Amino acid sequence: MLPFVLIFLVALIVAMAATPVARRLAVVSGMVAIPNSRRAHQTPTPLLGGIAIYLGCAIALILFGDRFYVAQLIGIFVGATVVSFLGLWDDRSELPPLVKLAGQLVGAGLLMWTGIRVQIFPSLIIDGALTLLWIIGITNAMNLVDNMDGLSGGVATVASAFFLLLAVQSGQFLVASLAAALLGACLGFLYYNFNPASIFMGDSGSLFIGYVLAAVGLKLKFDNTDLVTWMIPVLILGVPIFDTTLVVVSRLRRGVNPLVGGKDHISHRLVQLGWTHREAVMALYLACGALGIIATMLVHATMKEAYTVAGMIAVVALMALVKLETIETS
Repeated sequence: MLPFVLIFLVALIVAMAATPVARRLAVVSGMVAIPNSRRAHQTPTPLLGGIAIYLGCAIALILFGDRFYVAQLIGIFVGATVVSFLGLWDDRSELPPLVKLAGQLVGAGLLMWTGIRVQIFPSLIIDGALTLLWIIGITNAMNLVDNMDGLSGGVATVASAFFLLLAVQSGQFLVASLAAALLGACLGFLYYNFNPASIFMGDSGSLFIGYVLAAVGLKLKFDNTDLVTWMIPVLILGVPIFDTTLVVVSRLRRGVNPLVGGKDHISHRLVQLGWTHREAVMALYLACGALGIIATMLVHATMKEAYTVAGMIAVVALMALVKLETIETS
């Protein structure tokens, strides 16, 4: 347990120390998010918080990560670096979506090359396709959910905490190390990013977080059947998955390009109902926590129990999607 505590603390301290430096660097270099019709914030806000998150994770794992897992750890971090760099480039000068997608495919390929992949079906093709869908989907879902002060960082913090808990309980050192590093780094950054935020993580941070969470979800294994355990990371990351689904469905119905940003996410719709920004964000933290608790219960569930729970959650999610989709957005 001590190595995970050390990884968490180092990541936390590094992120808290590096974020003000990144904020100053963002102002000097002009990496500032300017308010517009697609963004919820009202004042120009420095970007580059993702650099602090990246450094917190990297330094903590270099100092206290287990060398036994160095090959897979390098593969994960090289892929995360690729997607984070493209996010940084996009923060500086907007990149075409296909360029970012190409980088994410490279990152996904690196994970698969190190043996991190979906392992549910007998067919390598099906498992490979699901692996690509998961990595690219979660990477972009965390990017999309970064739409309000403290939201993406807080959701990542809650998700990392549950991944850490489950990994420690099942003795999975690599997953626990990654989760502890991400938990500390996100929490350290969240100190400056919670409403009212003085800095944003930018695409460099949200894409990095999404990629690492996707890798952690793939690596997490249990004694239960694979036909059950796939639900656990899906539930833990249920909030960004639901938000992405809502946005894509809503935009397609309205004939709007899903790849273009907008104020039509869950958080924005809750604000339209009269909630404050803080209330909307805290409610989504609670939703993430509730789904995480349910996920921990499924670790030892039978297939019948797991699919009954999954069915009920799916019905609730569908009802929520229909209800939220009817809310007018600006």
